[in-house]
Amino acid sequence: MQNLLSVFFALPLLAADKPNILFILADDLGIKDLSCEGSAFYETPHIDSIAVSGMRFTNGYSTCQVCSPSRASIMSGQYPARIGITDWIGAATGMKWKRNDKVLPPENGSQLPAKITTVSEALRSGGYRTFFAGKWHIGGEGSGPEDHGFEVNKGGYYSGSPRGGYFAPFNNPKLKDGPNGEALPIRLATETNNFISETNSKKPFFAFLSFYSVHGPIQTSPDLWEKYRKKASATGLSNERFKNDRTLPVRQVQDCPIYGGMMESMDNAIGLVMNKLKELKLDKNTIVIFTSDNGGVSSGDAFATSCLPLRGGKGRQWEGGIRQPFYIVAPGVTKPGSTSSQFATGTDFYPTLLELAGLKKLPAHHIDGISLVPALRGEFSERVLYWHYPHYGNQGGEPSSIIRDGDHKLIRYYEDGHEELYNVKEDISEANDLAAIHPDLVKKLSAKLTTHLTEVGAKIPKPDPRFNAEKKAQQIKELHTKKKIQLEKQHANFLKPGYQPNKTWWGSVQTKD
Repeated sequence: MQNLLSVFFALPLLAADKPNILFILADDLGIKDLSCEGSAFYETPHIDSIAVSGMRFTNGYSTCQVCSPSRASIMSGQYPARIGITDWIGAATGMKWKRNDKVLPPENGSQLPAKITTVSEALRSGGYRTFFAGKWHIGGEGSGPEDHGFEVNKGGYYSGSPRGGYFAPFNNPKLKDGPNGEALPIRLATETNNFISETNSKKPFFAFLSFYSVHGPIQTSPDLWEKYRKKASATGLSNERFKNDRTLPVRQVQDCPIYGGMMESMDNAIGLVMNKLKELKLDKNTIVIFTSDNGGVSSGDAFATSCLPLRGGKGRQWEGGIRQPFYIVAPGVTKPGSTSSQFATGTDFYPTLLELAGLKKLPAHHIDGISLVPALRGEFSERVLYWHYPHYGNQGGEPSSIIRDGDHKLIRYYEDGHEELYNVKEDISEANDLAAIHPDLVKKLSAKLTTHLTEVGAKIPKPDPRFNAEKKAQQIKELHTKKKIQLEKQHANFLKPGYQPNKTWWGSVQTKD
């Protein structure tokens, strides 16, 4: 796609005038996992410092409640439904979905389309050196970071989780193993620092640090586990950590010491990169962005954290699944410690970065994004946001589409067609469905949503002829009882003195035998 861009960048700014860009993307991190957003359990001083050094968007969102679609949107500036990637790549669809559900998840793309001009391609054509480290998960061979504008790739391939775990050996075809026991987030930070140091010359850089953390499997070192075990015990341990919410038990408290250790390890890695910028005196000319691809895992997978007071979490249609930390530091533009209520989502990074870099925007490409530069300067503009997730996923989410317009959010469910309405400004926990009280507003928002879905070519689920309602009721009952009991025991065990997952603590401790 780069040849198509040459016209747009015929007269770029001098390299000395262009800011460097560091984009930090966390995986499965919920906004409430951060100290600066209210967590009293996890410790994230380095991420917090990014939040207070620039602008924090209080209505910042990912474009999906799971990873691949959100990542594709960041790269393309387009909504997942328009791209054709609406679930994590690799999930079963159609008749291959065999969990006895009412509808069949529609077809899902397997890679970021080659026809899309990515933000990395645009910046590279505009004179930037480009670097990627960590999780990719929007395509395999032929559609990896190197195929979408990144000159250097350390660790990005088709996998959505670290196949070798969080300690070396990593079993990653795009990342050479370091010494056994090396922590993955620290390694990714080191690779990023090496690139930044080598690139500290005439050309500006675009470094995309995409952590696998804090995606499962949850793993940490014994010293960090002990630190957070003691911290949880000192505040008083809960007798009940899970509450059933429709399809699955959902975590209600933050006290998992393994996850706490993972959070600290990733935060320390971010600190290494931020310190490198200061060491090289690049911090005054480097844009820094921090966000997450979806909400925290409060149900499904490792059931590792709580997103309260937000309802749900990863994979779910409520705010816990889609509202994200959304921080931008733009030296000379953003005011330290500032906030904005501007609606912002993953499609907006692309045009925002082009404008901040002094490059022409490409509206035919980042069609669903807006530049947030006016917001960074204190302005506000009305807009409507949309989501389309016609899948079930692994965290208890229900196939649905969403519109947020002003204070209100409407959710359309595809199993039976019903719609819910919430005032998320006044009811952040989405506890009060207002659909019956405001039928005219429901009709208005529903019509807008339908128009949008048609415009982007959204695929809609179809009924599954194999569905057995009686069997499904029994499945839900077992999840609400047996599964909940199993989870309560497992997570209480994580906090017992002497807990040891295995001999080497997932490879973080090296034995001599």
